[in-house]
Amino acid sequence: MLQSITGSLFHTYDLVGTDMTARIPRTLIIVAVSFLSASCSLPVSFNKDIKPILVANCLKCHDGSGEGLVTSGFSVLTYDSVMKGTKYGPVVVPGSAISSTLFLLVSHQVNPKIQMPPHHGEALSEGRSEPLTPRQIEYIEKWIDQGAKNN
Repeated sequence: MLQSITGSLFHTYDLVGTDMTARIPRTLIIVAVSFLSASCSLPVSFNKDIKPILVANCLKCHDGSGEGLVTSGFSVLTYDSVMKGTKYGPVVVPGSAISSTLFLLVSHQVNPKIQMPPHHGEALSEGRSEPLTPRQIEYIEKWIDQGAKNN
């Protein structure tokens, strides 16, 4: 009897408000919610979502004559320049944010001295930059995981 297994994956819920009482296993509800959450994730657009983040937070150093461009060769002026990466290689691995240097740098998963934008104590005292917001980091992560498309 499934009802007698309290606290298990087979715990059921009664749906009220209908003439018939329906019983739905907890696992079915969890699967449905997970599926709906994943499928409701809207595509992240480079032009609408990512480029404004890069322009507002990175262009100061990663433009035609900025320190970041001179040091690394990384420009955020265009989609193609972002995908080209640095003089050391690409910084975006389409489909894998966790394998992408860009994501690791902006999401604080590297030494604070090389996080981007620079926001360690020395950089802040020089008025250089603030870290990206969690939402901005999430957009970059989703954009990369969704294939880093030029959309």
